[in-house]
Amino acid sequence: MTNPTHIPRPQHRFFAFVYGSFMEKADKKKMGPLRTFAAGGATGRVLEFGAGTGSNLEYYDWSKVESLELTEPDPFMLKRIPAKLAALPDDARAKVHLSDAPAEALPFPDASFDTAVVTLVLCSVSYPDRAIAELRRVLKPGGQARLVEHHQADGFKRKLQRFVQPVYGKMSGDCQLSRRTEEALRDAGFEVEITKRDALGPLWPVIVGIATKK
Repeated sequence: MTNPTHIPRPQHRFFAFVYGSFMEKADKKKMGPLRTFAAGGATGRVLEFGAGTGSNLEYYDWSKVESLELTEPDPFMLKRIPAKLAALPDDARAKVHLSDAPAEALPFPDASFDTAVVTLVLCSVSYPDRAIAELRRVLKPGGQARLVEHHQADGFKRKLQRFVQPVYGKMSGDCQLSRRTEEALRDAGFEVEITKRDALGPLWPVIVGIATKK
């Protein structure tokens, strides 16, 4: 596992603007049901790291959520979340705490959370092995990470992913299309149940499922 001494803080002003202003509305048709699975199924004490612009907030079932810790290290993403929080009912908003911690260095004690919501974030963190290790550390035994994550394609599409990656990554907040996230979670000691294999586009396959801390 990579053990960096310094976790870089992303700063994607352009991507935060484009996503928050335009793409977020466009992705609801495809991502809406997937966010409902991930956030809507969260229960108890919940962590969502890499919360982005707060796109998942409207999908939580607040009757099942005791508390929600949102973390997002990118200041341009982070500053868009308060508007989403303001749109929540008062009782829901009172359950949410927002911080700028990176996924690779979470400021929470071991075994703090019942559920983690992880949507399109392990594809963009600087040190995915470190982020997964932190995820496992802060989940309680038997705790679940509810996942919607990009994954490496097969065959020729994998080659295309690697071909477009240098340009795509710069335009998409450092998203890495061809990470093997499912295998990385298993290697870290999670039991992974894939409930659906989907695609957000020809080069954007995603895994949807639950990773349980053994």
